[in-house]
Amino acid sequence: MALLPDLGTEIVIPGNAPPFATSCSPLVHDYLIEEEDGINDHGVVVKCAEIQSAISEGATSFLFTEYQYVGIFMIAFAILIFLFLGSVEGFSTKSQQCTFNKEKLCKPALATAIFSTVSFLLGAFTSVVSGFLGMKIATYANARTTLEARKGVGKAFITAFRSGAVMGFLLAANGLLVLYIAINLFKLYYGDDWEGLFEAITGYGLGGSSMALFGRVGGGIYTKAADVGADLVGKVIADNVGDNVGDIAGMGSDLFGSYAESSCAALVVASISSFGMTHDFTAMCYPLLISSMGILLFLCVCVGLWAGLIIGFVTEYYTSNAYSPVQDVADSCRTGAATNVIFGLALGYKSVIIPIFAIAISIFVSFSFAAMYGIAVAALGMLSTIATGLAIDAYGPISDNAGGIAEMAGMSHRIRERTDALDAAGNTTAAIGKGFAIGSAALVSLALFGAFVSRASISTVDVLTPKVFIGLIVGAMLPYWFSAMTMKSVGSAALKMVEEVRRQFNTIPGLMEGHAKPDYATCVKISTDASIKEMIPPGALVMLTPLIVGIFFGVETLSGVLAGSLVSGVQIAISASNTGGAWDNAKKYIEAGASEHARTLGPKGSEPHKAAVIGDTIGDPLKDTSGPSLNILIKLMAVESLVFAPFFATHGGLLFKL
Repeated sequence: MALLPDLGTEIVIPGNAPPFATSCSPLVHDYLIEEEDGINDHGVVVKCAEIQSAISEGATSFLFTEYQYVGIFMIAFAILIFLFLGSVEGFSTKSQQCTFNKEKLCKPALATAIFSTVSFLLGAFTSVVSGFLGMKIATYANARTTLEARKGVGKAFITAFRSGAVMGFLLAANGLLVLYIAINLFKLYYGDDWEGLFEAITGYGLGGSSMALFGRVGGGIYTKAADVGADLVGKVIADNVGDNVGDIAGMGSDLFGSYAESSCAALVVASISSFGMTHDFTAMCYPLLISSMGILLFLCVCVGLWAGLIIGFVTEYYTSNAYSPVQDVADSCRTGAATNVIFGLALGYKSVIIPIFAIAISIFVSFSFAAMYGIAVAALGMLSTIATGLAIDAYGPISDNAGGIAEMAGMSHRIRERTDALDAAGNTTAAIGKGFAIGSAALVSLALFGAFVSRASISTVDVLTPKVFIGLIVGAMLPYWFSAMTMKSVGSAALKMVEEVRRQFNTIPGLMEGHAKPDYATCVKISTDASIKEMIPPGALVMLTPLIVGIFFGVETLSGVLAGSLVSGVQIAISASNTGGAWDNAKKYIEAGASEHARTLGPKGSEPHKAAVIGDTIGDPLKDTSGPSLNILIKLMAVESLVFAPFFATHGGLLFKL
């Protein structure tokens, strides 16, 4: 069953200092770490294996179904890219005057159309593979983590974290390798035409983020529909499947998209800078060097941007139950769910302040050093730790799955307490990962916005111009529209799930007592069908908005839309992720009862605990569907606008030409 030969390596952990002490209550029972519990019970091993197999089959089935729909979109959009970009010069095969260096001749627009289409398909395929591999690794690790928890929380932690690290390093290296190979293959045709080369490479980022959008939204709807259903009527297998397709596969595709886009943004900006003019290939590939150094962990701290660290620390402070903000939210449950919701929302809004200042300062300093190229490299600095970021992100869902397996396998209460302790730490690490993704998305989007403005030949973006201002105010509205669609989708799918689980409890004899086996397949099918159906409208909103605005209103209005969506999207994303994370850990703080204060609020089933469960249920779609998807919205709209910029500049603004 081992995923890695050395997953079982022992580590020495003091009895009073678990490896995640900063993310859990400091008062942890010694038996969580030291005692061995039920390690000779072979029946438990068999049951865990059965549950793990069902989770793996459900996750694989969902992803294959999702990829069939997404594959159709991928081919259709690739054709659209070719037709739009090819028509810029009337599908001419003649060399054209370069956009930024009028004295040179560049490759024809038809070549850019062909290579952009190829790079789009390449990015989309790599994103899909990244998500799928991450899911397979996680489904192999979850049951093993459960079984290791019988020997103590330390060994379970090591298993979960190392499994996450396998995924992190695999995806980071995979994304970098494919991008580097693509650049060198394209260079055989483009030669010294850096402008055309990296304009075509931008399609790689577009492909990666397009797949990430559907992975995040579809997977997020799936996992949260099942999770909300589980909170309301008890644990269902679809909840565990959802952790893998949403939090693992979706998150893997998401961070791969950020990785690809930030690299492409830096490369595009570099191609129109002095590096591109002087044909300095070494300087041009500096963005890839940053990414590759980040794969060696001992260099992460040297390369990573300080803003990323601040966002991480602030996120931990506001979402970990070791600190006062989450404890205050838990305490508010004394007077019911309403005060819990009020305190949680206030926490989320407050948690936005310091990250926004950190992003703002990093933008100013980076721009002062190297203009838009500096901002793009700053985004890469934040994402250079992507391998470790993915590791701590994947650790959370693996631990959550381990707890679900322990509960469904009927393992002892003590083992469930150990997996709960891991899960509480995982909530915070996942929130930190989301904070990094959102912060880097802001910087990446700004760099892509700068490249779009240059490529579309916009001299200045003047907000006093009506064309720009209407775009600005509409763009600021888009994250709210998108969030409303995704949250309602989760609610609709959860409603169907709750009805099905209640039907099974009422119609299957012995199910309530644990003597009969539930109908897992129907629950999985409900989540699958609902998520596939519900992911299309939000995806269409994001993908079609730049095309509609660019074609009918022109590049100036589109620049306003991009700026508006960036400014409002970042705030909502941080707030939603931290609010949901705080509500989740407030519930776990009460359940664990590890401090005197927590014990006055518990135990499970008490009125404060019921209020905490309501907050946690409300927070599920915020932290795992709407919040994480918003950073894809702002990145994807920016990179899509950049890819289609030549077409918009040539043929856009039809309504204003009438």
